[in-house]
Amino acid sequence: MNAWVHRLPIAKWRTLSPDTLKKDLVAGVTVSLVAIPQSLAYAQLAGVPAYYGLYAALIPTIVGALAGSSRQLSTGPVAMTSLLTAASVAPLAAHGSEVFYAYVVLLALLSGMFQVMFGALRMGVLLNFLSNPVLMGFINAAAIIIGLSQLPTLLGISATQSSHFLLDIWQVLIHIDTMHEISVAFGVSAILLLLAFKKLAPRLPGVLITVVLLTWISYEIGYASMGGKVVGVVPQGLPTLSIPLLDWNATKSLIPAGFVIALISFMEAMSSSKVIALKTRQPWDENKELIGQGLAKIASAFCHSLPVSGSFSRSALNLATNAQTALSSVVSAVFVLLTLLFFTSLLYHLPKPVLAAVIMMAVIGLVNFQSIANAWRASRDDGIAAIVTFLATLAFAPNIQNGILTGIILSLALLLYRMMQPRVADLGIFEDGTLRDARRHNLPLLHPKLGAIRFDGALRFINVSYFEDALLTFERENPSVRHILVKCNGVNSLDASGVEMLSTLISRLKNNGITLGFSGPKKQVREVMDNTGLSQKIGTDNIFSSDQEAFDQLFLRGVIDTRIGRPI
Repeated sequence: MNAWVHRLPIAKWRTLSPDTLKKDLVAGVTVSLVAIPQSLAYAQLAGVPAYYGLYAALIPTIVGALAGSSRQLSTGPVAMTSLLTAASVAPLAAHGSEVFYAYVVLLALLSGMFQVMFGALRMGVLLNFLSNPVLMGFINAAAIIIGLSQLPTLLGISATQSSHFLLDIWQVLIHIDTMHEISVAFGVSAILLLLAFKKLAPRLPGVLITVVLLTWISYEIGYASMGGKVVGVVPQGLPTLSIPLLDWNATKSLIPAGFVIALISFMEAMSSSKVIALKTRQPWDENKELIGQGLAKIASAFCHSLPVSGSFSRSALNLATNAQTALSSVVSAVFVLLTLLFFTSLLYHLPKPVLAAVIMMAVIGLVNFQSIANAWRASRDDGIAAIVTFLATLAFAPNIQNGILTGIILSLALLLYRMMQPRVADLGIFEDGTLRDARRHNLPLLHPKLGAIRFDGALRFINVSYFEDALLTFERENPSVRHILVKCNGVNSLDASGVEMLSTLISRLKNNGITLGFSGPKKQVREVMDNTGLSQKIGTDNIFSSDQEAFDQLFLRGVIDTRIGRPI
C-alpha cells in the first residue's frame, strides 16, 4: 500500500521547487479560465443543469490528478463523453426530469467501476479492440452529431427528441422560420468572437472573455425577459456528497452504455497521455491511468454529476503553459471552487446559445475526414471499417454507442477474415536472385520439377484448410512438379491443427510422387515440428535453413538438373 502511495503524483509535491510551484500555479489558473465555461457547456450537452459541469470540474478533477499517472492530464467534463451520456440515458427517461439526472449519475458510477476493474485486472490491452480507423470514423460522426445537436439551442428553436436524431435535425431545419433572432445573434456573435480569438490572440482566454462579454450584454438588454434561454440559477456552495441512487432495472439497461463510455473516454484520455509522455519524456502507466480515470468518474457520481474524462484541449493547454505536476489540476479545481462559492450569481444571465457556440467550436477540430481517407489508402478493410462506423454512428444517433459497437464488431470480423485467408504466393526467381511473387512479377516456374510457395501468416486452425487448398491447387496446375518448397520464414507459429493438416498433406502428396519441403522455419515453428514428430514425417533432409541451401541440396540430389539462385 505504501509503495502505491509513493507512486502517486502527490508524493512528488514535497520536493517542489519555487520555479515548479510557480509554473503549476500559472498553468492551473490558465486552464481554469477555459475549464469553467467549457464545463457549463458540456453539462448542457449531457442534458443536465449547467452547475453539474462545475461539480464535475471540482472533486473529480482532483481525484483524477492524484490517482492517475500522467502529471499534465486534465480531467473533467468533455464533449464526447457528455454526448454519449445524453444518448445513453435518453431512451430511459424524459429529458430534463429528475429521473434523467439520476440515471446520468448512475452512468458515471457504472463507467467508473468498469475502468477501475479494467485497470486493477491490468486489462488496458482491451483498448486494442478499438482500432484507429474505427475510432476515427466514430469521432468524425460524433463531432458532427455534437455540432448539429446544438442547432436548436443556437437558433432558439424548441425541438423534440426522438429515436432518430437526423430526422429531429431535419425538423429543426424546416422550421427555421420560427428561430429566435436574438438567440441567433448571441450564438453567431460567440462563434465569430471565438474564431477571432483563436486566429488573432490565441494566448488570451478567448472562451472566458467571450462568455463574460456576452453574459454582460445579456444582463444589460434583459435577454431572459425577451424569451431567451439562460443558464439561470446556479446553486451556491459545494456539491452534496451522497451515495448515487441505485436502480437495478436502470443499471441493467445502462451497463452496455457504461462499458462503451469507459472504453471511449479512456481512449480520449490515453491519446492525451501519449502525447504528453512523448513531449515530456515522462513515463505513464495505462492501467494506473485507467484506475485514476475510473475513480474520477466514481467521485463524480458521489458528487451527483456527470461522467468525466481526460480532456485533450485542456491537457494540451496544461502542457503548453509548462505545468510540471498534477498540482496544476488541483489549482484549476480551486478556482472552480471559488466560482461555486462566490460567483454563481454572475452565471444567471449566461445565454445558452453562447454555450452552444462554445461546444460547436470545441468539436469542430475533431472533424478530420483525411484520417478516413488515409485508412482507405492503407487498407481497404480499414477504410471500410472507418466508413461503416461513420455511417452507422450517424444512422443510430442519438444512440451513438451502437455505431462504435458496429465498428468494433466489423473490424474484428474483417480481421478474422484476413486471418482465415492470409496471403499465399507462388514464387519465381527474380533477376536479383531472390524469390518473389511469380504472378505479380510475371515470373516463370523455378524448374519444371520444382515449385515454391510463400505463406504469410501463422498456420493455425482458422486457416489450415486455406493453406491446404492453396498447395493442392498448385499441384493440380503444375502436374510435372515433383518437389514443392514452402518458404516459411513468414510463418510465426504452428498449432496442433496445422501439424495434423501438414501430416495428412505430406502423405497425400507422397502418394502422388511429390515431396514437400520447408525452408527457413523459425525456431518456435521448428520446435513444434520436432516435438510433435512432424519433422520425422517431413524428413529432416527436407527442412532447410534457407532457400539457397534448398536449391543447392536439391541440385546435388538430382531432383533438379540446373542450379537456381546466386552462385555459391
